[in-house]
Amino acid sequence: MTDAQLRGLLLDCLKLWQVSGTISAGADGLVIETPGGRFTVGRADPASLPARWFYQTPRRAAAKRPDRAAPSIVALLSALRNAMEGEGGDRLFVGRS
Repeated sequence: MTDAQLRGLLLDCLKLWQVSGTISAGADGLVIETPGGRFTVGRADPASLPARWFYQTPRRAAAKRPDRAAPSIVALLSALRNAMEGEGGDRLFVGRS
C-alpha cells in the first residue's frame, strides 16, 4: 500500500466514522488532525514483524508513551476509530433476519 493509497483509505474512514479531520504527510508517516487532537500513522520497519504499522494518539502522546504497534491494517483502523470515538458505520448481516 502506498502512502497515497493509505491517505485515501484514511480519508474514507474519517467520513464513515463521522470524524472531521485532515491528513497530511509528516516526517515519519501520515498526520491526522481532528478536533480530538493529532494522530500519527507510520510503517513499521521490516525487522519489527509482526508489527506492520505504528500509530500515536493524543492521549498516548500526552502520557509520553511510545507509538503503539498494529499487526495489520484492520487492527490499525479499528484502533484509530476507537481512539477517535468514531461511529461504527452500518453493519452488514448475511443470512435470515
